[in-house]
Amino acid sequence: MPKLYPVHIHYRQQGTHHTVEVPGDRYILQSAEEQGVELPFSCRNGACTACAVRVVSGDLRQPEAMGLSPELRARGYALLCVSYACSELVVETQDEDEVYELQFGRYFGRGKVRRGLPLDEE
Repeated sequence: MPKLYPVHIHYRQQGTHHTVEVPGDRYILQSAEEQGVELPFSCRNGACTACAVRVVSGDLRQPEAMGLSPELRARGYALLCVSYACSELVVETQDEDEVYELQFGRYFGRGKVRRGLPLDEE
């Protein structure tokens, strides 16, 4: 049986706090929903930033988070739809537009994308 980790979620946009128990082999978003916690999401496959959080403390892994640049991952951002808890976690939801701007704002409208998506160039 996989180890369970407590995940404390501050849903900033609603001003609510939730704690869920998440098995280390299940996505955090899916586990939270199964426990009655409704959180923002869109694509469910790690390609957008609707479910983005900032990790306040703890460790997670997100090998399928193609919607986040390595730079944002290093700065503590994660996508709950494709994240696995590796320890007790404290996270806070982010505004999708804010994360999108952090990731892509320096490219779009400034003529810096040479081909494809900006993520292809990092």
